[in-house]
Amino acid sequence: MIDWSAVDTVLLDMDGTLLDLHFDNHFWLEHVPLRYAETHGMPLDAARVELHARYTDIQGTLNWYCVDHWSRELGLDIALLKQEVEHLIAVHPHVTDFLDLLAAAGKRRILVTNAHQKSLAIKMQRTRLHDRLDEIVCAHDLGLPKENRAFWQRLQRRHAFDPAHTLFVDDSVAVLRSARDYGITHLLAILLPDTRQPLRSIDEFPAVRGFEALLPELRDVAEGQ
Repeated sequence: MIDWSAVDTVLLDMDGTLLDLHFDNHFWLEHVPLRYAETHGMPLDAARVELHARYTDIQGTLNWYCVDHWSRELGLDIALLKQEVEHLIAVHPHVTDFLDLLAAAGKRRILVTNAHQKSLAIKMQRTRLHDRLDEIVCAHDLGLPKENRAFWQRLQRRHAFDPAHTLFVDDSVAVLRSARDYGITHLLAILLPDTRQPLRSIDEFPAVRGFEALLPELRDVAEGQ
């Protein structure tokens, strides 16, 4: 599926790719509406409807991912609310094996996430995945989300990589399209970002259910080093 001899840098999304998206889906669709309804004295169903509309209005923008934005907009301490359900943060199966094999194979491992710095800190503290990454890039530090093609230009200026020899793995088709438009050659979609949801179908990009499918070939590469 992947010509590892042509890849020297691996860019990895976090939520839905390395981590189970169930945490984020539960947080934004269940936990935040619950706390919003409690805080503002309104029915839970009404809170869900209102928040869904507000989410949709800015979907795909940097503010959509911004903890501080939603804290201001909703009158809630979003970072604190995340800590209330942080036990749901989970690493996808075979992720640690995959990251370790990348290192053994001499591949550079860069986390590239739209998540806000506060969300990133909570998740890294919970999972310790930063110990298995060479670099971590937060879109908020670059001022643009991954959906914007100019994001990749800023990323390349700060963390030099050759698009022709880079693999990018993400669960978002919109983000994968942005990376493809920029010229990243090797692209891979994740079909099961949320383990509580059905398997998706994606035809536009090479895709795998999870990282288990990548381990045999990558292990051969690592052992050949």
